[in-house]
Amino acid sequence: MTGFDAFTGMLDYPVYVVTAAAPEPAGCLVGFAGQCSIDPARFTVWLSKANHTHAVALRAPALGVHLLPPDHRLAELFGGRTGDECDKFAATAWRRGPEGVPVLAAAPAWFVGGVLDRVDWGDHTGFLLEPRHVHAPGSATPVLSFRDVADIDAGHPA
Repeated sequence: MTGFDAFTGMLDYPVYVVTAAAPEPAGCLVGFAGQCSIDPARFTVWLSKANHTHAVALRAPALGVHLLPPDHRLAELFGGRTGDECDKFAATAWRRGPEGVPVLAAAPAWFVGGVLDRVDWGDHTGFLLEPRHVHAPGSATPVLSFRDVADIDAGHPA
């Protein structure tokens, strides 16, 4: 383990399912994401270039960012399986939300953000989002974190 691996191993932060449609729905588990501006409000998600969702997101004008409930069901579905081999959306309840973006019914909170920019950052692409439609009930609902999903093997090809 390198020094930086030891540093990042101490971190714990929320994980998300990011969804896109262009026009087919796609979604994946994302550990690299966060608010990057307060005023104006901005959020960045980084999608692995190896992931099926990456190709769809490159064509999508907006992305959905979902916080996950504490159970592992959605994380295992969207993180442990790949859209190259299965239809993840056939295995969970969802609907077309604002701007046509897939919204997961079991997500305790989510937002749809317009893609303002896409930046190549090595093995991931950063998507700068402008939050446009937000569903957040405002309660202190527990959400799934990075450490909670450390045992899930990535479903996308290496």
